[in-house]
Amino acid sequence: MSLTAFVTSNTRLRFDVHNTTRVNTNFVMDNSFLTERAEHQMNKKTKDIIADGDNVPEARRGKADRSYGFTIDNLETPAGSVHAAPAVEDDATSGESPSTPFIRSLLSGGVLCSKCVLGENGTRVGEIGNPTELSLLRAAYFSNVEVDDLKKTIPIVAEVPFSSEYKFMATVHEPSLEIDGPSFGTDNLVVHVKGAPDRMVPLCSKQAISGNISDESAVEDMDARYWTEQIAVLSSHGLRVLALCRGSVPKSEVSQDEQLKRDFVDGRDEPWLTMVGLCAIMDPPRPECVDAIKEAHGAGVRVAMITGDHKDTAIAIGHMLGLVDEQYSTAITGPEIDNMEDDDLRKAVMEYNVFARASPQNKIRIVKALQAEGQVCSMTGDGVNDAPALKAADMGVAMGQEGTDVAREAAEMILADDNFATIVTAVKEGRVVWDNLRKVLLVNTPINNAQGLSVLFGFVFGLDDTPLTAIQVLYSNLICAITLGFVTAIEPAEDGIMSMPPRRVGKRLIGRFLFLRIALATVVLVACVVGSVLWAQDLGYNLNERRSQAMNVLDFCAISVTISARFSYNSSISKNILFGNEYCWYSVAVVTVLQFAVTYIPGLNETIFSMAPMDGAQWGITFLLMVVVFLIMEAEKALRRFLKARGEDVDDREAWIFDEEVEPTKAGTHFSEGTEVLAAAGELTK
Repeated sequence: MSLTAFVTSNTRLRFDVHNTTRVNTNFVMDNSFLTERAEHQMNKKTKDIIADGDNVPEARRGKADRSYGFTIDNLETPAGSVHAAPAVEDDATSGESPSTPFIRSLLSGGVLCSKCVLGENGTRVGEIGNPTELSLLRAAYFSNVEVDDLKKTIPIVAEVPFSSEYKFMATVHEPSLEIDGPSFGTDNLVVHVKGAPDRMVPLCSKQAISGNISDESAVEDMDARYWTEQIAVLSSHGLRVLALCRGSVPKSEVSQDEQLKRDFVDGRDEPWLTMVGLCAIMDPPRPECVDAIKEAHGAGVRVAMITGDHKDTAIAIGHMLGLVDEQYSTAITGPEIDNMEDDDLRKAVMEYNVFARASPQNKIRIVKALQAEGQVCSMTGDGVNDAPALKAADMGVAMGQEGTDVAREAAEMILADDNFATIVTAVKEGRVVWDNLRKVLLVNTPINNAQGLSVLFGFVFGLDDTPLTAIQVLYSNLICAITLGFVTAIEPAEDGIMSMPPRRVGKRLIGRFLFLRIALATVVLVACVVGSVLWAQDLGYNLNERRSQAMNVLDFCAISVTISARFSYNSSISKNILFGNEYCWYSVAVVTVLQFAVTYIPGLNETIFSMAPMDGAQWGITFLLMVVVFLIMEAEKALRRFLKARGEDVDDREAWIFDEEVEPTKAGTHFSEGTEVLAAAGELTK
């Protein structure tokens, strides 16, 4: 995150986020910068902007008190305000940079009202704390403000810790001559408050002219309408907005190191703070997350974003991420969710992809509402308050770097890199594992079936002796399971695997079409083995030669089944079959060498395996049948692709006799049909 702009009562400062030189010229006055809302928010009414935040007069449902003590109830421009008309750019000052002392005073609230530790030389190396707060410290540092010295010179006397419930933080300090000016006096303490702007506006009775807090006379009556419009303008561009405010209290009201309650800030009878300005913080989506969300949508996974940001900011970021579209065109806020009955919320969670100004309590209600709608839900989170939602979700995902121990204990999966794209990668890898398990069954099951059934059907079709001996069956079982079964177990992701719809809840490994493929492969293998023995018998070969024929047909045709099974949906008659899994060809080579060894090594072939060397005609039969098996298995896949193009269910999405009927809320931790991934904004942005 990076501070990109600072808006005061009548000026706008633009910050150069790319310059790493510590100079005050990184801030430039530019009263034309971000003065209008983004196009999609142009026609929004101011009263709707206020409603998007938490400043509503009614108590939140289920809470003992309202979100804070008073609200904006008058949007009229105060009489005599300098904001009665839109601000006009001052050509005399536009393009100039404020002095370092002014920047230090302007950003003092963001620096002092923070316990974050700046990284080495202002970088992200070794930094500790919330990224939003660190962006303010970084902006001050690169404007040549000595951040650490300022914190040491003006230490915290008492504080109101930040909470997602009330969305602000406050610290109390002794007044400083260089920051607060000589007019502040020595009988009072300075209170710096920073927080969500829609929470701060109704707490302010005054505003600092041009952000000047060192002169007590440079204040005027609060213009709530102006600030609300600025919040809308900045938020509409996807910027995270933070308000810096300042106040004063008598020294007798606060004791050293006191842990103050929220009522210290919002429990007073009247507004008492002075608005200094709005910080516009750029929190762009991670590029890999944009691609990951697009991939998730293609895989049938719906992604929703839960954030504490203002609704306009959330919508703008949602547009960037591809979460806001024609189907999900806007966002819903936490207060709106609080006022909904459970039945209404069930409808809402299916209509919105973006949940703004959401509280931890909202998260768990959203999860339960989605589950009630038959969705399989994954939830990300990092805080202690997120633990109930993580536990309630079908798949709770905690952050490995920024997450708390409580969140990690409640979750079933931990993201080591705190990156949403990793979740989509996990979905893909999960599909690969599922596909490969089915491929292993498709290879091993027909081969094992054919080993026994070839003996049975050999007798059925009139053979006097078994086409395969017991040692041949054991050898074939061992060598095929170790080599050919291993090949399909490590097969990489197949092309198009993330364009397939999610599997249904309760789906077993073996469905209708896998069962039919196994049955087809079994029939073909048995037919080839028994048929080759009958063919060899007609050609006058003796018993050991026929058994050589049977065993080589079985194992080489098993290679054909394996090569075809490498691709579940796509054709194996392609150059792609030559690449992607080098161990396939190592396994084929091993099986081929061993087959020649047991066929031709004297003593090994006759004494142990009851076999004899094969001539060219027998090898011709073997390779002919090998090709036949491969073409039959490929013809079955081609037929499935044809049926799929006509809209038939060839992916086992419908329930079958082997499938388990599972309640949606007990669907387990796999990603299934109608999967939802609810991501916190932090995993989607930098």
